[in-house]
Amino acid sequence: MTEPPHAPAGGADSDPEAERRGVGPCARIVRRADPDRFLSAIAAPAAARPALFALYALNAEVAKVRDVVSEAMLGDIRLQWWREAVEECFAGRPRRHEVVRALADAVAAARPDPALFEALIDARARDLDDAPIESLADYEAYARATSGGVIRLAVQMLGLAETAESVAAAEHLGIGYALIGHVRALPYSLAQRRTLLPRAVLRGAGADEALLYKAKPAAEIARGAATLLDLADAHLKAARRARGAVPKKAAPAFLGARLAASHLAQLRRAGCDPFDGRLAHPPPWRALSLAWGARTGRW
Repeated sequence: MTEPPHAPAGGADSDPEAERRGVGPCARIVRRADPDRFLSAIAAPAAARPALFALYALNAEVAKVRDVVSEAMLGDIRLQWWREAVEECFAGRPRRHEVVRALADAVAAARPDPALFEALIDARARDLDDAPIESLADYEAYARATSGGVIRLAVQMLGLAETAESVAAAEHLGIGYALIGHVRALPYSLAQRRTLLPRAVLRGAGADEALLYKAKPAAEIARGAATLLDLADAHLKAARRARGAVPKKAAPAFLGARLAASHLAQLRRAGCDPFDGRLAHPPPWRALSLAWGARTGRW
C-alpha cells in the first residue's frame, strides 16, 4: 500500500514555518481532532512546535482509526500502514504524506525511541475490539502506552533525554489525562455502545451495561465517574510530585496536566455527571494558563 485507506495524503514537503505559526497541515489536523494538545503545542517555544504538531497529528491519525473503519480488519490494515510509515521515517525514506513527512523531519532531528511509537500504535489496536476493558489494571496499561507514550515521545521530541522521574511523571499523567478524557467523552462513546473505561469500576457503582447503553444521565454513571475521577486525581498528583525532578525545558510535554486539572474541576462542579451541558464550555483562560505553565515550568 502507498497510502492509508480512506485517509488524505499530501504530496508537498513539510512546512516548518507554517507549523511554527500553528497553520501547517499537522497543526490543522491537531486543532480539529485534539484541541487540548493543539493549545499545548502552541504554548511551546516556536522552534519546538513543528515536532510536537507532527507527533500529535500522528497520534490523532491512529486514534481515529476505530471511528473511520467499518470492520476491525480494515482498522488493522490502517494501523499497519502507520507502523510501516513510522519505520520508514527512522530509515530516512518517508512516504509522501503530510504527517509522515513532518514526522520524518522531527525524527531525524530528535531520534526518539522507535519502541514508543510501536507501543502506541499496537495499543490502538485495542480500540478495534468491541469487548470492554474489564479491569482498572488493563485500562492503565492501555493509557500508559497511548496517552503516556505520547507524553514520553513529546519529551524526546523536545530534544531531552528521559529520566526515571520524567518517565514516571509521563505515565502517571498519561493515565490521569486519559481517564478524565474518557469520562468527558462518555455521552458520545455510550451513544456508540462502547467505552474504554474499566467496566469493573462502572459496574461496582451500579452502572451495568443496560444502563450505560441508554446513554442518558444516571446517578450510577455519575457515581462511577466520580470513582474514576478520584483515580485520575491521584495520578495527576503523583505526576506533579515528580515535577521538581523534570527539567523545566520539558514543560511543554506535560502541559496536559494543567488542562486535565481544569477539566477535572469542571466535572466535579457538575457533580461528576458527564452529560451536564456546562461541560461543553471550557474556561476561556486555558490558553493563558498553558502559556504561563510553559514559561515557568509549573505544569
